[in-house]
Amino acid sequence: MTAAPVELACAGRTVAEYVTRPDLEAALSPRPYFHPVRTFAGTEVTELTPADHRHHLGVSIAVPDVGGRNFWGGRTFVRDQGPTWLDDHGVQRHLSWTGRAAGAFTETLAWIGADGETALRERRDVRAVAAGDHWALDVAFTLTNVTREPLRIGSPATNGRPGAGYGGFFWRAPGTSTGIRVRTPHAEGERAVHGARAGWLAMTGTAPDGRAWTLAFVPADAATAADPWFVRVGEYPGVGSSLAWERSLDVPPGGRVTRRVVTVVADGHLPAAEIDKLREAPWPAP
Repeated sequence: MTAAPVELACAGRTVAEYVTRPDLEAALSPRPYFHPVRTFAGTEVTELTPADHRHHLGVSIAVPDVGGRNFWGGRTFVRDQGPTWLDDHGVQRHLSWTGRAAGAFTETLAWIGADGETALRERRDVRAVAAGDHWALDVAFTLTNVTREPLRIGSPATNGRPGAGYGGFFWRAPGTSTGIRVRTPHAEGERAVHGARAGWLAMTGTAPDGRAWTLAFVPADAATAADPWFVRVGEYPGVGSSLAWERSLDVPPGGRVTRRVVTVVADGHLPAAEIDKLREAPWPAP
């Protein structure tokens, strides 16, 4: 049974809902997610289980290959074979809250493989913070290898599919929006920004009711800034920060991987100068 969502508030308004224990089929790699996420004006900027990729769950932390375990959902990319349905889907299980308030929470999770064994333990810190006339979703996570063996974090790209280095923080934007555009401080368009490392990446669109929106993704620490952006526009609107773009990330027993992305959620199409200003704002550690 799906647990009641946790509401996240900023400036006295509910801006997002977080589902900790979704009732989803195993092939979707069940995991906590944010949906809906809204601007201050109420425009929805996430999409849940869309027909084109049913395993896309609003905003979530998802990795397609953790030592052979699929925590992304859908088919697994197998070298020299391509996307293949396997019985390898894991689940991220919410264990406990270690801090909780109207606009913030800290939780612990277990990443459990199809074999029932826990591969990773996670601490997730989340805050909704004011960002000028807008708000920002601040998501930080630390993954700890709790097995006795090194864990290889990979992606379809590391398994033989160039350009498909997705896995990590991922935001599925609504496919019902039109005029989707993406840009960084120095480039524009899916082809130019996909795989780029940049101090921010913005996606803009217009909802069916005519209201415009902007999502400005900012890497909030040095490790995250070193990860390339995974970007889709033509096939579907989505942005992720990639843990294993071209090479796998090897985590020793007891080793940790920490990343942090701050996403400004705004009404209207923000100009680059305003995004630059917001990006330079101090983001206190969660």
